[in-house]
Order: sequence, then structure tokens, then C-alpha cells
Amino acid sequence: MIVFLHYSVALAVSIRVLLRPRLEPAVRLSWILVIELVPLIGILAYFLFGEIRMRGAEVETMANVRSRLSGLWRPSPEAVRRAPEFAAPIIAANRATTGFGAVAGNLTELLPEDDSAIDHLVAAMDAAGDHIHILFYIWLDDASGRKVADAAARAAARGVKVRVVIDAFGSRAFARSDSWRMMQQAGCECIQALPLSLPIIGGLFHRMDLRNHRKIVVIDDAIGFTGSRNCSDMAFAIKPRFAPWVDILLRIEGPIVRQMQAVFLQDWMSYTGEDLGETLRMVRPVAAPGEIAQVVATGPDHRQGSLSDCMATMIHAARERLVITTPYYVPDSSLDSAIRTAARRGLDVTMILPERNDSLVVQATSEGFYYGLVSAGVKLMLFQGGLLHSKIITADGRMAMLGSANMDRRSFELNYEMNMFLVSEELTEALDQRQQTYIRRARPVELAEIRGWSLWRRLRNNLLALAAPIL
Repeated sequence: MIVFLHYSVALAVSIRVLLRPRLEPAVRLSWILVIELVPLIGILAYFLFGEIRMRGAEVETMANVRSRLSGLWRPSPEAVRRAPEFAAPIIAANRATTGFGAVAGNLTELLPEDDSAIDHLVAAMDAAGDHIHILFYIWLDDASGRKVADAAARAAARGVKVRVVIDAFGSRAFARSDSWRMMQQAGCECIQALPLSLPIIGGLFHRMDLRNHRKIVVIDDAIGFTGSRNCSDMAFAIKPRFAPWVDILLRIEGPIVRQMQAVFLQDWMSYTGEDLGETLRMVRPVAAPGEIAQVVATGPDHRQGSLSDCMATMIHAARERLVITTPYYVPDSSLDSAIRTAARRGLDVTMILPERNDSLVVQATSEGFYYGLVSAGVKLMLFQGGLLHSKIITADGRMAMLGSANMDRRSFELNYEMNMFLVSEELTEALDQRQQTYIRRARPVELAEIRGWSLWRRLRNNLLALAAPIL
């Protein structure tokens, strides 16, 4: 009787999987296999992690905020410049996904890899005169984290409006720290995004593991900072055995900062109900000629495509050379195919991944893709100087994409992310030079090595790669 009941429920849940819209066939098949082959646990896992369930009121609030802000944000005429033909398909794909167009007249600076990058951020905060908006997935109470917290408190004390968002899971320890309380006491407005709920009960009504993974700082609507770097030291105290964590941080001026501001305000207004839309009426001057840039912000509440689509479009548009850096490679089939196809059609394709990952499951799953990449002609390099956490794509020495998103389904479907696409030979050269420093600290992976892996390692990797659609 119990067996019959279980398989009846399993069948009903499998039918639910088949009827869900916008699911790739591979995802449907993976979930059906888990539901049917893993008694009870498979069904429970599907209800906890198989669907992106959000509270209706939450989704409606976010939609209303987006609608309100989209009516306010308009680029100035001088910031609208015809993009080069090679970038047009990418800009169109990005706009279809996120709603932002490309704007010209921006200045960018790639900051140092080491902890001195945080000093550039602190200096800009100390010069702020009107407002500072900060959003980090992870903020640690270490030397770098305290520098930024102290700068925020100093700014609030002199009358600057400081608004801070941290992710409730990624920065859960920081929310209990003296630095967090010190910022609040100084007058900073501090909130936690996506607060945690009871694991099982809450998971039945909304997805528990949705996270705000963005890294955004906007100062006086004039200067922005973004990249892969969280607010922490490279030593990364919560996972020191993988240190140093190697990241990038970009300093930006120009009209693109208003798009970063719009993304921050979408989050702030959705979480607090406070209407700050008028902030977007500020229009920043452009640098002539400056660089073309475009924000690509995605999240589970508004899925008109994904960052995977944008990345794949950029890879397909490349004609000579691609260099890709990511810490987590658990792609969907279209992105993995785009990279392998680029190598097969004669492009010089280099991928740089960390040799040792902070997630054994992700590392094993990534290894399940190595044979296909290397056999297609991709130069696969494994970084050995710590945990390479940068997320960069450069193409043909003239365009780049960087930001918070990894090449995995969590970033594509579950996290709130913000990447930036840039058309700039100068910045792309700087990013390529930075990636060359990664290559000098990496070792190549050859087919002979992969073929020599033990039977257990190959079985584990390929089994997890089959499960990649639901990881």
C-alpha cells in the first residue's frame, strides 16, 4: 500500500513537471528521474528546489517598481551613440533580457587585484557629498569589510545618505557584527535582502535559496563600482583554506552609473517600499568619446531570458579570440555548446577555472564537462594560486562582459545578478592582461590527463554532469 501510494504521488509530481512552462527538456528529464528513482526524498527535493516559487505580493511589488523606474530612466541624447556592427547582436540580446540599452560616454578603470582595490572604494566614499548606495552578497567583518563600514559611518555622520543592502544568507555573520551595529548607530539605513525562513515549512510556499548575489556601489549617482569582488579581504576568513580569493573590481563613471543606480533602487524600493525614483532624474555628463556600456541585471522574479542567453550571443559573435574566466562551470547545454562550437570553428578559445573549488559537488560536476571542452579544441587552464573567483568574458580584444554571475544555473535562474557588457579596446586589453596573469598561475589540462582519471572519478563526474540541469 505504501509503495503504491508513493508511486502514485511520484507519478502526479512527474506530470506536474511535464506541464510546467519554460523548462528545458533536459531539466524535465533530470527531475523526473530523481522523483521516480529516489523514494520520497526525490519528491521532497523537487518541492523544495525544483520550482521557483515566490510570494505573489513580492513579485507584484518588484514588477511595479520596475515599471515606475522604467518611466523615469532615459539616457541623454549625447549618451546614445550607434554601436559598432559587431556588438549590435549582443546589445540587442542584453536589452531583450534586461530592458537596458547601451549608452556611450563612460570611463572605466580596472582596479588592482589585491586588497588595495578596497582603498579606491573607500576614497570615493570619503569624497561623497549626497548619497552612497551599497549592495553586497557577502560582507565580512575583516579588515576590508571594516574599512568600508567605517567609511559608510563617516559619510553618514557628515550628512550623506547611506543605504546598505546585504544578502541575509551570504552576509549572515556580518549582520550580527559590531560593524553592522556601528553603521546603523551612525545613521546608515541598513537592510537584509531575502531574509531566511523556516527550512521545510517556508520551502513549501516559496523557494528558500533565492539570493541577491549582486555587487554594486553607487556614489552621488556619478561613480560606480562593480565586479566579482565581495566586501572582504582576499584572505576570505570564512573559507581560508581556499584563499586567496582572486577577484576583479571596476571603477566606472558616466551614464552607465544611472543603470547601476536603477538596479540598486529596484532592490531597495522592493524591499523597503520607499520611493526613491526621483533619484534617477539626475543625468550624468558623458566623456567624449568614452566607452559603450550596458547593464545586464537578471533575477528569478522577471525571466525574459537569462544571462546564459546573453553570454552565448557574445560567444557566437566572436570572430577570432575568446578568453573566459569563471569559478563555477555548470552551464546549460546552449552555453556549453556555444563555447565548444567557437573552438571548432577556429577561434582561439581559452577557459580559466580554479583547480580547487570551494564546492566539491560543483568541482566534480565541472569536471564532467572537461572532456567535451578539450576535445573541441578549448585551451582549458586550471588556476593554482588560490580560488579564482573572477567572472570575465573577453572577445576579439574589443568587447567584454564581467560582473557577479557565474556560468551556472544558480546564477542564470535563482540569483539576482548584475553583469556589464562593454565595448572598449582599452578595458578589454586590461582584462586580457589580467587574465594572462591567471594563465601564468595555471596549468593546462590535456585529453591524456582526462582519459587517465580513475574509473570512480569519471563515473562520479559524468553522473553529476547528468544532474547539472537541476544543480
